[in-house]
Amino acid sequence: MQTRRETLKHSAVVAGLLASTGLFPQFAHAAFNKAAFDAKSVQDVLKAIGPGALAESKDVTITGPDIAENGAVVPLGATTTLPNVKQLLILVEKNPSVLVAMFHMTDSIDATVSTRAKMGQSSDVYAVAITADGKALFAKKEVKVTLGGCGG
Repeated sequence: MQTRRETLKHSAVVAGLLASTGLFPQFAHAAFNKAAFDAKSVQDVLKAIGPGALAESKDVTITGPDIAENGAVVPLGATTTLPNVKQLLILVEKNPSVLVAMFHMTDSIDATVSTRAKMGQSSDVYAVAITADGKALFAKKEVKVTLGGCGG
């Protein structure tokens, strides 16, 4: 029978071995699209991800405050009722990095996400649903920021 200390010691050894083989960073960066997160415009983000042209859709919804009192923590959400959604994006048009979040979806989960974003100024916020057949459908909302979060 192992003691608690022996179990912790063995767990630390296994974690150290996994970390030294590089398995943790490999999985953490597997879905990272550097070009998309470095993009400076909505069109550049879509170009980096690869879908066709954007089309507005009533099946995609963006949630967020009309007026954000603090731009450092603006709650944003996106949801869609579209079938076969493979990615759900949240974009802030006037941020230095337009792509705020990229969520990978499967048919086994509900395509509803939420996050908090930093916004330096008032801007249009987009929720973009990318389907398996390459369509990019979006909803847009203007969020006004009274106190900037990106250095203001």
